Amino acid sequence: MRKPTKKDIVKLSIALTLYLLFLLWVRSWWGLILIPFIVDNYITKFIPWGWWKNSKNSALRGIMSWVDAIVFALVAVYFVNLYLFQNYVIPTSSLEKSLLVGDYLFVSKANYGPRKPQTPLSMPLTQHTMPLTGGKSYIDAIQWDYERVPGIEDIKLNDIVVFNYPAGDTATTNPQVIDYYADCYAIGAQRYPNNPNMDSLSPERRRAIYDLYYAAGREYIEQNPQIFGKKLWRPVDRRENYVKRCVGMPGDILEIKDKQIYLNGKPNKQPTNVQHNYWVTFKSPLPERLRRELQISKEDLQRSYGGRHLLPLTETAYKKLSTYTKTVSSIEPFQSNTTEEIYPLNGYTKWTADNYGPLWIPKRGESIELTLENLPVYERPIAVYEGNDLMVKDGKIYINGKESSSYTFKMDYYWMMGDNRHNSADSRYWGFVPEDHIVGKPLFIWLSLDKDRGWFDGKIRWNRLFRSVDSFK
Repeated sequence: MRKPTKKDIVKLSIALTLYLLFLLWVRSWWGLILIPFIVDNYITKFIPWGWWKNSKNSALRGIMSWVDAIVFALVAVYFVNLYLFQNYVIPTSSLEKSLLVGDYLFVSKANYGPRKPQTPLSMPLTQHTMPLTGGKSYIDAIQWDYERVPGIEDIKLNDIVVFNYPAGDTATTNPQVIDYYADCYAIGAQRYPNNPNMDSLSPERRRAIYDLYYAAGREYIEQNPQIFGKKLWRPVDRRENYVKRCVGMPGDILEIKDKQIYLNGKPNKQPTNVQHNYWVTFKSPLPERLRRELQISKEDLQRSYGGRHLLPLTETAYKKLSTYTKTVSSIEPFQSNTTEEIYPLNGYTKWTADNYGPLWIPKRGESIELTLENLPVYERPIAVYEGNDLMVKDGKIYINGKESSSYTFKMDYYWMMGDNRHNSADSRYWGFVPEDHIVGKPLFIWLSLDKDRGWFDGKIRWNRLFRSVDSFK
């Protein structure tokens, strides 16, 4: 064994200090088993880590130097992506006009505290699907319990948050199937031509019909893989990443009245750039200059029904568009009246996207009295997110084989909605976001690309670069 130099000792001291601080932060002492290897790399040199450097074969040295650099980069990026930050691009208009389609976000995992890996056997830098080849990018044979490293802050009301899609636990290989559960219910209901009026039925009878519809839809999907693809299950950390605004905190009572969100009876602050849909009839085509000024996308203009356009507009854009009487014939607010797609997706309620609730958002350690009326709202948190066996028999609720009239929650839950209120698949449609689904906090926009413009026609939105996400309140 060679005698270590002072330089070797200094390098080892720095490396060990940083590594031990990291282990202290993540509270994982299994990492101590790597310390002998770290010491050997700097001091003892029993393992020939750089054996190729002394090779007489120049080609081998060249190839291995690249392999060494690539492996180091992949490992470094993997740990940075896992514990510190990751990139996220806004794919849909659900948060417009706060965050726009084509905004690239720097998402910090340290702010709310990163999760320890729950599916450790996965391909680095992939979410759930292998690039190019397709197929799963993870092996779910090993699943670790949910644990979160201490963060810098807690989620605050009206924060924009990145999280795993809660209803994404079951999916299919056909990417067009976005919400498996909603599709099961909708398809099942279509297969029964004489659907009863749910409002006239008892809670027990409504429950039985819902179970019937869901089972029929699930069977149809599973029997037609050529249409829907193969059914598969995804662990929490392998589900799709979504980004929405947190408009309801654990323990809050949330209600929406005529599009306004109320928490515990008080109106919650509306985002400055909140959008609602309007029916707009044009006398003449919308000028390109005005379209760009009001940030109306070409995709928005394609939603035309009977000569009217259904456009998402901010209050400012609505007022401005109303003044263009030579272009606009009429402009009327859109009212959401449908109840079929609203969570809990089973006709139990008359809630709509604009008039919703009230409902209590579960909080860790607090209990709720369970009834057949409110069970659909809390069924997924109890059975799916917290892993209990829940069933209804003879009008009674059983949890883990015991008749239950209440339940105490083990996790905090959040209510997430998009600022583009009529064009957002959010908690109104698929329910609560459990704390173990929280990914991180977007800090700033590092790139923003307008899909409706060319590279020499303002494609890069320079005024949005490095803008803080917190500024969109």
